[in-house]
Amino acid sequence: MASLWDDLGSLVNSDSSFSAKTGERGTIKPKANFDAGDDAVALRKAIEGLGTTEKTLIDILTHRSSAQRQLICEAYQGATGRVRSHCCCHSSRANYSHLHQNRESQKMTSSLLHKFLSLLEDVKGDTHGDFESLLVALITPPAVYDCHEVMRAMKGAGTDDSILIEIFASRSNEQIAALCDVYLQETEKKLTLDLKKEVSGDFVKALLLLAEGKRDESTDVDKDKAKEDAKTLYDAGEKKWGTDESKFIDILCQRSIPQLRQTLVEYKNISGKTLQESIEGEMSGELEELLVAIVKCVKSVPAYFAERLYGSMKGGGTDELTLNRIMVSRSEIDLMDIRAEFKKLYEYSLHSAIESDLGGDHGDCVKAICGGDD
Repeated sequence: MASLWDDLGSLVNSDSSFSAKTGERGTIKPKANFDAGDDAVALRKAIEGLGTTEKTLIDILTHRSSAQRQLICEAYQGATGRVRSHCCCHSSRANYSHLHQNRESQKMTSSLLHKFLSLLEDVKGDTHGDFESLLVALITPPAVYDCHEVMRAMKGAGTDDSILIEIFASRSNEQIAALCDVYLQETEKKLTLDLKKEVSGDFVKALLLLAEGKRDESTDVDKDKAKEDAKTLYDAGEKKWGTDESKFIDILCQRSIPQLRQTLVEYKNISGKTLQESIEGEMSGELEELLVAIVKCVKSVPAYFAERLYGSMKGGGTDELTLNRIMVSRSEIDLMDIRAEFKKLYEYSLHSAIESDLGGDHGDCVKAICGGDD
């Protein structure tokens, strides 16, 4: 595993998933000759017939882009003639009913959220377990889904830091801004303020910088600046007794991806170690996990997710929530590349891993999202 993350040779000029446009390297593409009305009718028949026809749900929802699925939801809503006053998504009913009282946010809510409520409720009423969660994820608009996952991570006693780390380390500024907008509309609170209540110390400082979505997006690389940053990191960690975490946070959470790639190369030249090795040696806990995730995503978002998928399936049980989240959220961005990295890392295909780990409708649906075998 280390060899993949240590290979800095071709890093600086290779493509990054942070700048990938939806559809380029995804497994789910928009359907040609698409008709939202026809799909809505087929879904309604599948749900309202005697027993749910799961195959129809899978075939339609995994072979339409997210934008097309939203149009299907709108058509389904129109066909059923239902208007919902609440939603039974991951977020609480209270959030939604409270939201309806806020007139300013109502317009956006109507356009983004109301459309998918009828289909969502019917799917939730007719399916269950991990299969239901996966279909809900497919129906939910990406920014809303990311928001609901962040809300789930912060719900109840304790925080699921691994969800926060995965989402904030791997999302672009644009994706983070969209997530924060939905959070504000659903809760009438700023996500950054709620994060401050949930986590603390250097970990929250780093998370807040990422949640502000202000990472430099320049594609220009300043080699002198990269050398300077690399030396700053070396002086703040390996070279001194104790570690100045703030320097790591400032640089890793704010520099552009191309600039950070050059910095990783310069760091190895100065210290003889990779930055990941230094972080793992100098830090611990959630901050270490977050900064390592950022370094991995700077190098290769697909390899980071391939590793996460492997972790979700290895050992005795399966972490279905992580598996669902990654498969759906990357299905139109870079899942083809994640499949390739998975094969490279583990010498068997992602498809075969899913096949041996999952069964039933849930397994069939995940495999349909995965696409072919490699």
